[in-house]
Amino acid sequence: MKIYVDADACPVKDVIIKEAGMFKIPVILVTSLSHFSHAENPAGVETVYVDSGAEAADYRIMKLAENGDFIVTQDYGLASLGLAKGCMVMHHKGFIYTNDNIDQLLQTRYLSAMARKSGQRTKGPKAFTNEDREKFREIFKQKLEEFYDG
Repeated sequence: MKIYVDADACPVKDVIIKEAGMFKIPVILVTSLSHFSHAENPAGVETVYVDSGAEAADYRIMKLAENGDFIVTQDYGLASLGLAKGCMVMHHKGFIYTNDNIDQLLQTRYLSAMARKSGQRTKGPKAFTNEDREKFREIFKQKLEEFYDG
């Protein structure tokens, strides 16, 4: 298993790196060139840079990911593609995308986009909290333990 992170706006990269390191699972941070850094990655962590295009990171993750890999993203479209490829997919707020919830999430995203297009105002996502971070850590760690116990 490898862990792919849609890393441009991911607020839990540090949690992912720490927890994956405990299990010696490789982490691949996929990010746009606009987030380039000379900082050295910890052992077991690789950064893959992509163009700054809208879905460049998503396309690269889908090219690299294989059945059984783990993807962390807030992008419902990428989550849908990852599920179809047999990956476990998780949102940084601590919920697992499933074949049972992805259609509803995509439908809600579509309806919100249509509302905005017609001039309506829609609420943005709630701010990321320390509770969200801890929820993510707990569920992420649980999923990694299940992988190694299974």
